[in-house]
Amino acid sequence: MIESLFSMQDKICVVTGGSRGLGSFMAQGFLEAGAKRVYITARKRDACISAAAELSQYGECVAIPGDVATSEGLQNLVSELNSCEQHIDVLVNNAGAGWGAPFGQFPEQGWDKTMNVNTKSPFFLIQALTPLLQANASADSTASIINIGSIAGMVGNAVDNFSYAVSKAGIHQLTRILSAELAKDHIRVNAIAPGRFFSKMTEFLSNDQEAYEAELQTIPMRRWGKATDIAGIAIMLASPAGAFITGQVIPVDGGTSVVN
Repeated sequence: MIESLFSMQDKICVVTGGSRGLGSFMAQGFLEAGAKRVYITARKRDACISAAAELSQYGECVAIPGDVATSEGLQNLVSELNSCEQHIDVLVNNAGAGWGAPFGQFPEQGWDKTMNVNTKSPFFLIQALTPLLQANASADSTASIINIGSIAGMVGNAVDNFSYAVSKAGIHQLTRILSAELAKDHIRVNAIAPGRFFSKMTEFLSNDQEAYEAELQTIPMRRWGKATDIAGIAIMLASPAGAFITGQVIPVDGGTSVVN
């Protein structure tokens, strides 16, 4: 039972922002769990192609470079997927952006960019890919959408990253709304709210040993997340193990959101 419960056998997956960090970890997890094919996107063409080549040691990984935060990039991704596949089983909205500045100096540009990437684009990508997600979904074999939120959207401390925190609270609420909207189509919608993980976005802290050690003391489990931590929850939500879970926001944060 356990082997089939967490199996991604024959599933076709799409991971935005899949060239590095959390996106890459989840893409690898899906492939190692038996996914038939994983498509990854990223703004930087060379990085996307290189990541797909690296991930292909675990299974078939296809790069579709482009910026899904733009109408052109989003439509290109949708067109490519429609030309290659009759259906998809899993969509992970992982592409994200942040912008840090003190409250009094926070710019409109930083607000708009972060909201567009983190909240607006996932909505319109889900809208555009719903037909492909519906195509092979059934009551016994649901399709799965996983939105990547953040504990920043759950706690009251924005740490000068105001639009990021608000955008992640928005993607959490979007998850709840769309889970009710798409349940009739046999599409489940959930969100993962990561705490601290090693990524490009958190290098400012992980490269400062004193600040890094100090922050560890605020995390009940006294560590940051690892690749297996994010891959494990993503596989659970996308596989038969998560078949009765929808509309949920699941913190993966070592307990940070409990104490902050």
